[in-house]
Amino acid sequence: MSVGPLTGIRVVEFAGIGPGPFAAMMLSDLGADTLRIDRADRVDDANKTRPALDVLNRGRRSVGIDLKSAGGAATALRLIEKADVLLEGFRPGVMEKLGLGPATCLEKNPRLVYGRMTGWGQEGPLARAAGHDINYIALAGVLEQMGRTGEKPLPPLNLVGDFGGGAMLLVSGVLAALVERATSGKGQVVDAAMIDGAALLCTMFYAFRNMGMWSEERGTNVLDTGAHFYQVYETRDGKYVAVGAIEPQFYAELLVRLGLGEDPLLASQLSRDDWPTMKERLAQVFKQKTRDEWCKVFEGSDACFAPVLTALEAPAHPHLAARKTFTTVAGALQPSPAPRFSRTPGAIARPPPAPGAHTDEALRDWGFDEQEIRTLRVARAIA
Repeated sequence: MSVGPLTGIRVVEFAGIGPGPFAAMMLSDLGADTLRIDRADRVDDANKTRPALDVLNRGRRSVGIDLKSAGGAATALRLIEKADVLLEGFRPGVMEKLGLGPATCLEKNPRLVYGRMTGWGQEGPLARAAGHDINYIALAGVLEQMGRTGEKPLPPLNLVGDFGGGAMLLVSGVLAALVERATSGKGQVVDAAMIDGAALLCTMFYAFRNMGMWSEERGTNVLDTGAHFYQVYETRDGKYVAVGAIEPQFYAELLVRLGLGEDPLLASQLSRDDWPTMKERLAQVFKQKTRDEWCKVFEGSDACFAPVLTALEAPAHPHLAARKTFTTVAGALQPSPAPRFSRTPGAIARPPPAPGAHTDEALRDWGFDEQEIRTLRVARAIA
């Protein structure tokens, strides 16, 4: 059964990759009854009862529909009529060609929140061009800022465009539209573009520039590896630790625990000209102990210290274990739902489904009778 603050909200998700599935996963974690429409030709009957390992698809049911057939498009539209939210991540114009564009869907269901996830947005010179996270953050002026001085920009996985600037932007837009609908009674289109979201995530750095607090030379600022007190250091065993002692009291704590409280070289924390030398000094000291030995020195202090853990080490850390930040469902380790709610906690409703695993079950729950399902299957409109 669904739990969470979105219990009672129905979502229709058109299967895609990356940010679209992540947005649908978040809504499902928050309690929404989320139904994913997979392509009928991707349904493997032999594997429909076996949970998939792609935890990005957790929490929802899947129906296999041939959207290019008249019966399939009509089936999808009938599901959309009963939905509160639609999520799609196709290039601009694709949903319209399928007969499932916003105008058609909102005419059938005026309360629908129609969420659109693209890289470049629904309009503009690049709207119909292909792209990926690295392209969006490059054009948004984000990628150029990431990396060490004298080195080429370093992509931060695909977290800034796809997930932070994409999925999170889409989810916040959908939730805002649902809140507004409670007053107006009307749905609307949410145009979430990764390039817009990536730019939005850089708002603080535009503020720094406006105030003259940011150098345009990459890797020379406080937050971009320029500073010795906001840095990653290698330890004696070849592992790493991270320090972020920005405030003077935290910086003082860092130096004391390193045994460098009286070192004159490190006394002037904000002397930018001395940062390279200071980084060398701290690097020498951190190499004297293993990562775990430094944990015994620092963890729990105000020195703003943390070990750099692998994705498999992180779930076992005492703090993350105590908070149950990670969980295992159907044998698959994965992050737990977030954020947390005092009265209506979110939950993982079910393991990720194989495409089409719930076609009949879900169609029945969404208002189709047995004869209609048989007719659609004979016509190959559904898997």
